[in-house]
Parts: sequence; structure tokens; C-alpha cells
Amino acid sequence: MKSTFKVLFYLKKGSEKRNGEVTIMARITIDGKICQFSTKQSIHPANWSVKAGKATGKSAAQINKLLDDIKASLNQIYYEQQRRDNYVTAEKVKNEFLGHTENHETLLDLFEKHNNDVKALIGISKSASTYQKYEVTRKHIENFIQYKYRISDIALKEINLMFITDFEVYLKTICKCNSNTTAKFMQFFKRIILIARNNGMIIGDPFANYKIRLQKVDRGYLTEDEIKKILELDLVSDRLEHVRDLFIFSCFCGLAYIDVAGLRKEHIRKSFDGNLWIMTKRVKTGVDVNVPLLDIPKMILDKYKDQLPNGKILPVISNQKLNSYLKEIADLCGIKKNLTFHLARHTFATTTTLGKGVPIETVSKMLGHTNIETTQIYARITNNKISSDMKGLSEQFSGIENIYRKTAQ
Repeated sequence: MKSTFKVLFYLKKGSEKRNGEVTIMARITIDGKICQFSTKQSIHPANWSVKAGKATGKSAAQINKLLDDIKASLNQIYYEQQRRDNYVTAEKVKNEFLGHTENHETLLDLFEKHNNDVKALIGISKSASTYQKYEVTRKHIENFIQYKYRISDIALKEINLMFITDFEVYLKTICKCNSNTTAKFMQFFKRIILIARNNGMIIGDPFANYKIRLQKVDRGYLTEDEIKKILELDLVSDRLEHVRDLFIFSCFCGLAYIDVAGLRKEHIRKSFDGNLWIMTKRVKTGVDVNVPLLDIPKMILDKYKDQLPNGKILPVISNQKLNSYLKEIADLCGIKKNLTFHLARHTFATTTTLGKGVPIETVSKMLGHTNIETTQIYARITNNKISSDMKGLSEQFSGIENIYRKTAQ
């Protein structure tokens, strides 16, 4: 932020020594606020120009050279703090000049180090998507610092509640992020601040009075009738047929795109019950996933058996193209929902399993969730389930109904 900065040298009143010399003081003024300190130099008042703030006389050159060096150092510190910190004060400039400040760990430096560590762990304990989310968050913060403060980085100790709330507003207004996307970025940002706190880089928690709010979202899914529409669709394009097969496969096994893309022959095995199961690990979390193969995914696998290169068992294309082609299929079927590949996973959780009475604990295990609360977002009650559960209920109240009929006559 722009500010007024000035350095002035003057003689300190009442500091006269036995030899008649007086201490030379340095005064820093920033935005009208003053801070001063001793230069450790002294001079006779007769050899000092109050107007110029400099020494005069025979020994003036040496003293003035020293004062010029002090002023140059103060200027350098001031401009460096402007580049680095949230705000600059006269006291901060003085303290840094006198060596009273700590090392300046910065937010973006720590963020970059953290992200490099995550990148090194891709395929071991981290996924590429996790790294990408941290990188996008770091970029947003970098742009925010430049937009708000006109500086390239900021000291960790400068992060406070106002910085956090201003960043949230920036995400929602300038970046046009919705509430949940904003909340996700704030979660990643908070993790970096937690690292700084745990490593003693900052004292206290700037997020202590800030609450990250995730809004509940009704996750979409396909009904059984909509699945039938897709299956009955007469497709003349191999491209769309492959996309349909991939989507339907996930509707009946619940795997995310990245996990379907990684499926190989060795992941399809006979289990203890003599039936074929998918046995793999989720790329996102590394959690084991074991799903019994239903007849429809079995038929899809048989369709492509020994037809694909490199041990592939399904005709996987990029997620971006897959979602683009799924929108074509939705238009052909007259389905108004936003058809994406991840919708298949939601459909497996809702229509294929929970809607058919499969216990939520079983569904959670097959989805590879580490916490059953994650699965509970799918535990919606569909109208078909209500109708099925309520069938025959009236017969159990036939006695009471007869009593009402008599009283109503």
C-alpha cells in the first residue's frame, strides 16, 4: 500500500556530553507516525545544520557519510517491507534496522514448499488431483496479495482475520466462486496456516474466529427409469456407445472416473463366495475398495474382453471428453439433469444400493469412504422407496379404519 516515508536527523536536546557534543538522532516518519533512535554518533551543535539535518565543518564528511549510509539502509528496509508485508510502520522499519526482528517466513514460500512435498508424494500417499487443488489455491492467494496489497508475497505473521475475510470476499466477487468452492479453497489455505503454527512460524491461530461454512448440496442421481432410457437408446456411434458403457458400468459399481481408468485384469478376481469382485484401491485416498460385480457390469466387461491394448478392460477416454459426450447422450434421452461421470457414482449410492435396501454401512464400504458420515449425504429417501415401504400398511390398520367408518355414518 502507498504511504509517506521520511528520514530526518536531528540533535537530541538534553544529551550534551562533557565535551559539549550532543547525540545525533534518526527520526523515521511513516504516514504521520514517528519512531526515533540514536545513531550512536555525536557532534558539537556549532557544527550542525538544523535546516539541512547534516554536519558542517572540517569533520563533517565522515559523519555525513555515516548518516547517508543509515538513510540508505532505512530506505531499503522500508521498500522491502512494502513488498513483503501487509503493512509498514516506522517502528517496524526501526526494529529491522537495529536487528530486533525475527526471520520473515512468507506465506507463498511456505505454500510452495508444501505443494512441492505433495507433488513428490503423488502415487505414494497423494493424488494428482489433491496437488492440483493446492496449486490452484496457492495461485488464488498469490493473485489476491497482488490485487489487494500490490506486493508479491506476505509475511506469515501478517496473516490475520481481516486478511482471511478479505480473501474470502475476493474469491466470491473477483473470482466468482460459489460458496462451497470458496469454502474448499479456505480449507486448503487453513491447512497451510496450521503447518506454520505447528512449526512455530506464527503464534496463535488467525482462523480461530473464522468459521468455514459448507452448504449442503443435494447431489444428483439418476432414477431407474432414466437408467433404462440410456440403456434403450439406439446409438449408431461407437464413441457414444463406449461412453454409455463406461457410465453404466460405474452406475452399478460406484467407482470414480480415476479408479475406472486404472482398472486392469488383475483387479477382477474371484472372491470367497466364488463370484467375481472388483478389488482395487481408491486413487484419491488409497483405501481398499471391494465391490461384487453385478450382471450388467459383467456383461460390459465381457463385451470388451481381450479387445483393448495395455491390459485395459474398458475403453476409457479423458474425463473431459467423457463428460462432453455424456451431455450428448442426455440430450438424446431427454434427460434434463447435468449428466457427468461422477453422477454415476451418486446413482450407485442412491438408486442401485440404498434405494434397494442395501445397508448404509455396506454402501460406505463399497464406495471406499473412510467415514460413514460421507455416505450419509446419499441416504435420501426416494418416492419409490416410500411407496414400497408403505405397501400393505393400510391392511394393518383395518380394525381402526372400520371403527372410523361406523362413526362417520
